[in-house]
Amino acid sequence: MKIITRIVALLIFIMFFGFALKNTQEVALRFFFNYEMHGPLVLVLLGFFASGAVLGVLAMAPTLFRHRREVSRQKKQIAALQKEADAQHLARAYPPQPDSVMNP
Repeated sequence: MKIITRIVALLIFIMFFGFALKNTQEVALRFFFNYEMHGPLVLVLLGFFASGAVLGVLAMAPTLFRHRREVSRQKKQIAALQKEADAQHLARAYPPQPDSVMNP
């Protein structure tokens, strides 16, 4: 299975490398206030891809932290319930002893 994954990864890398070699022409990005930026098309696409990935990770961060907090809270609750169950099991293992009778 690892070899198939590596072969697929190599094929995807070769495909993207060929794409990069074919798209080296100069492009101009026009921003507001007549600001222009020139660069190779492949680098512009790579920059937008990277910025999109970063924004996606930042958008997922609050949800990830909320899930981690919830998992931590549930682990603490499980530990408390386990401790309570162990105490009940221990109490059942030793039945109550009868009161001692004192002779006068």
